[in-house]
Amino acid sequence: MEDHCRNFSRPDLNRFLQLDPYIKPYEGDIQRRYRLFEECLARLEKAEGGFDQFTRSYQSYGVHRRSDSTLLLKEWAPGAQALYLTGDFNAWEKLSHPFTPKAFGKWELSLPPKPDGSPAIQHLSKLKLVVLTKDGAYLFRISPWATYVTKTLDSVTYDWIHWDPPQPYKCQHRRPPQPRCPRIYEAHVGIASPREEIASYKNFILDVLPRVKDLGYNCLQLMAVMEHAYYASFGYQVTNFFAASSRFGTPDDLKALVDRAHSLGIIVLLDMVHSHASSNTEDGLNYFDGTDSCFFHAGPRGEHSHWGSRLFNYSSWEVSRFLLSNLRWWMDEYGFDGFRFDGVTSMLYHHHGVGVSFSGSYCEYFGMQVDEDAVVHLMLSNYILHKLYPDCITIAEDVSGMPGLCRPIQEGGLGFDHRLAMAVPDKWIQALVGDKSLAFWLMDKEMYTNMSALITMTPVIDRGMQLHKLIRLLTHSLGGEGYLNFMGNEFGHPEWLDFPRKGNEESYRYARRQYNLVDTEHLRYRQLYAFDRDMNQTEDKYGWLSSGPAVVSTLDQADKVIVFERAKLLFIFNFHPSASFSHYRVAVQHAGKYKIQLNSDEVRYGGHGRIQSDTEFFTEPMAFRNQLRSFLIYIPCRTALVLANEDHDYSR
Repeated sequence: MEDHCRNFSRPDLNRFLQLDPYIKPYEGDIQRRYRLFEECLARLEKAEGGFDQFTRSYQSYGVHRRSDSTLLLKEWAPGAQALYLTGDFNAWEKLSHPFTPKAFGKWELSLPPKPDGSPAIQHLSKLKLVVLTKDGAYLFRISPWATYVTKTLDSVTYDWIHWDPPQPYKCQHRRPPQPRCPRIYEAHVGIASPREEIASYKNFILDVLPRVKDLGYNCLQLMAVMEHAYYASFGYQVTNFFAASSRFGTPDDLKALVDRAHSLGIIVLLDMVHSHASSNTEDGLNYFDGTDSCFFHAGPRGEHSHWGSRLFNYSSWEVSRFLLSNLRWWMDEYGFDGFRFDGVTSMLYHHHGVGVSFSGSYCEYFGMQVDEDAVVHLMLSNYILHKLYPDCITIAEDVSGMPGLCRPIQEGGLGFDHRLAMAVPDKWIQALVGDKSLAFWLMDKEMYTNMSALITMTPVIDRGMQLHKLIRLLTHSLGGEGYLNFMGNEFGHPEWLDFPRKGNEESYRYARRQYNLVDTEHLRYRQLYAFDRDMNQTEDKYGWLSSGPAVVSTLDQADKVIVFERAKLLFIFNFHPSASFSHYRVAVQHAGKYKIQLNSDEVRYGGHGRIQSDTEFFTEPMAFRNQLRSFLIYIPCRTALVLANEDHDYSR
């Protein structure tokens, strides 16, 4: 393995300082972070032969079958006095198969094949680790490296199932190239059905992937894939980090889903939860070896006060092995194309963002409140992923606005490609769980009775339909360098999202996506769906997400009009509830003939057809709002328009 550490240059902060001179007083903090990162790479090279070998640890830890059917098992349990394997294969004899202790808290076991040459442990048989603690207690545990766990309806905890199919799924399609900019369809497999049940990977392949493709999303982000015992946690209380959730099907079913997405040219991101772990013991990592410090910080530092979960010790060598290998596992075994890292704010700071309102003062991002172990871990994660998989995409869910989060590591940053800007959807009062959808906030109970296109729109439905389109287009075009939509919101999904739990009598009524609404021809959900599809297609043609920042020329509170240019396109929004402007002057940078490319007022989008989309607009040499050119245009109330300059070659 090439020694990347020796070839890695010192961070060049010149570009960072040029973009953000306010970090100058904290240059020493950034240099120190980088030095710690570089030291970690050097230690990996010396102790493990480099990060490539280190992150392949999933190939040796857990259970693995050799070519002669010998099974090799390896675990890390530093607090254990002894370790045993039991299960179907030995009629659940608790102490008949002891592991051999090795250095640094590691344990190994070799199981020869049966006389007929088959493995000692058969595919789909149940297993358990038996941990003898230092105080003499016997604990039944699931291997942290288990790749498949299941639960029966009458069981409280999950069972470790040995996954070793005779003919494992083989992917047929290459990863698509990294898109110019991500248009992300965020999805939860379990709710991807109008039926009140837990949907499957197979259902997602058949019913959802074709919609994602048709809508023009080039990236699928899957949440709640890493196994979690509590369904209502939305996948964020992970119990088994190497196991794909068996609620939705088998590991091969998930591989088929990713493979099918790739065949459609869609990359697939995994919602990666390395910020914390479930506090479950029998089927989780908590107290795995009988101590509270195996994978986590001991004592209060290892507990998240708000989430009721355990916090990883990122300074631990074996925890780094576990988490970095986990990233590699999902990339190699399932073919994922990258990750959205959940809860990054909680990782970055010792206070985990709890009770902190970030004001933007730079002293909030540096100093003793920053968890530098976690910062270095994230730098390592991004560095290794991008070295091994150059087209890999990493996204940080961070609400703090940490400077340098998405700058390259060699510039002193943390190396993420994108940051999920949670403040934007929060502005529109759209929470993911437990709150109404945006459409339901706008139209509420009338969505139950007045969404038919066969009747005249009521004022409430009219207002909601038009604002839904304007809000989504404004976010898409002005919000950043990527766009994320949660499944169903593209067609104005009604109601809210709530998972089965005691508080709702374990109901699945709101833990589903009613795609049947958009499949019903006479309902207006189809009109919102059509607008979302054409919005994505227009972006795909002109590429505003990958262009520079927008230049806003008009922000008129009285008229409620916003006008800006981006990617040499002109965006016009009239949010006024009643005022339409017949001769509204708009400023442009470039001379030429402009034509409408997207018009939210078209009848097929649930609009009123008040402006012809084939109308041509010619610029005049009349200075207006700090631009040398302008023209007059009719903009109906509650309408958004996107215009392109016909004299410009957008293919360049």
